[in-house]
Amino acid sequence: MSGSDQRQNGNLKKVLSLFVLLVTSSCATYYQSNFTFNQEFESGQIDKAFETLQKHSAQANGKKEFLYLVNNGLVLSMMGRYEDSNTFFEKAFLFGEDYRINYLNEAASYLTNPNFTSYKGEDHEHLLLLYYKAMNYLKMNNIDDALVECRRLNIRLQQLTDRYKSKNKYEEDAFIHVLMGLTYEVDKDYNNAFIAYRNALRIYKDDYQLMFDVAAPKQLKTDLLRTAWLSGLKDEFEAYKDSLKMPDYVYQPTEGGELIFFWHNGLSPVKAEWGVNFTITHSGNWVYFSNPQLGLNFPFDMAGHSAQQRNGLARLEVFRVAFPKYIERPDYYSQASITADGNNLPLQLLEDVNKIAFKCLQERMGLEFSKALLRVALKKLEEYEIRKQDRTLGSLVGVFNALTERADTRNWQTLPHDISYCRVPLKEGQTTLTFTVKNSTGKSVDHTFTYNIKKGQTLFHTFSSLETSFPNYGYSRNY
Repeated sequence: MSGSDQRQNGNLKKVLSLFVLLVTSSCATYYQSNFTFNQEFESGQIDKAFETLQKHSAQANGKKEFLYLVNNGLVLSMMGRYEDSNTFFEKAFLFGEDYRINYLNEAASYLTNPNFTSYKGEDHEHLLLLYYKAMNYLKMNNIDDALVECRRLNIRLQQLTDRYKSKNKYEEDAFIHVLMGLTYEVDKDYNNAFIAYRNALRIYKDDYQLMFDVAAPKQLKTDLLRTAWLSGLKDEFEAYKDSLKMPDYVYQPTEGGELIFFWHNGLSPVKAEWGVNFTITHSGNWVYFSNPQLGLNFPFDMAGHSAQQRNGLARLEVFRVAFPKYIERPDYYSQASITADGNNLPLQLLEDVNKIAFKCLQERMGLEFSKALLRVALKKLEEYEIRKQDRTLGSLVGVFNALTERADTRNWQTLPHDISYCRVPLKEGQTTLTFTVKNSTGKSVDHTFTYNIKKGQTLFHTFSSLETSFPNYGYSRNY
């Protein structure tokens, strides 16, 4: 080896050593790397959490741009700054619309890990950001702009349906259809509200009950019958009374107004990392990565690669590959109710965000496996080629490859674990109600709210319980 080559390799070794140190110091999960913000958010210190977000404003133009935007949007919504919140949610929506693959970063991710690419957001995260945006408008009594978000939601739902064709897939969202129905109903567009409620009922029956063990809320059934009646759909009204086993239902207009109360309970799961050991077997030009315990077997065609590369890959025998996984943060509170004017009304589950998150990850695990195995194979081929020239440098590259084998642990972690709701009839004028949350041991906490309502008015309210049974610092707040 010439002196020039030795100097070049020496410099490369120094660069790799420095990079190894950088990688070693940055191997925390996304949750851990944002611990201060998470601690403040979970303890209900929303103002401080917002301040911490602003200290990381550089993320607005980085690989965590989507998460920076939606976290700002959610926190500002909880602070009652609805217009500012929607500014961030609109940017997050446009990010999803304009997302383009950076092929340079994509290539780098195959030589390092997927954190080199921009986080584009999970399917359900893009739907929920529009839910928050529409809810902000509803709280501001801006029905026209809320309807715009409903139309956007409808397009997003159609995109999901077009993307997934196989059975038992998360391709439709019942909760989002309920939100659309509520918004149309406030606008007195009872026919479109009926269609949205009917779609939601079908999805709960055909998909949600099977995949997430979430049945259609009784309130939804009542809403469906009411909007059928108000739309003049008498045949549909009678048919649904029969199929829903509600023969005694009679439409009765409210004397005053109504409150639609949403309960954001707990916190969504966080992504972590897990590893799988794979063995390598050969058959002609094909290389098979397999794990018998998990029943996994992924073939790669090595035709076109040199015999040395194929033999080098064979020497790997066993190696570890990193994949993302979700860790649930179980609810602390298990039920809630509202007491108003002597009536006690239970909150009814609409959306299990936790289960949907797990489902979304499960649906793409085949792609995650194949990408991760290709990433490791490319790393190891590179290492083998370098070892032939310089064993020390090859060993250093091997250490670098091992340290950079990381899973993508990014996700929108300030979302609730699940969402429930209740439609509360209120008398005209001032009314005080009590919202009660209860845990599995029967311990309960009461919160009181006072509303001034006009005849025919519909108000929207959200309440966030940040407590979980997962070790954190949460408590309830009214947002």
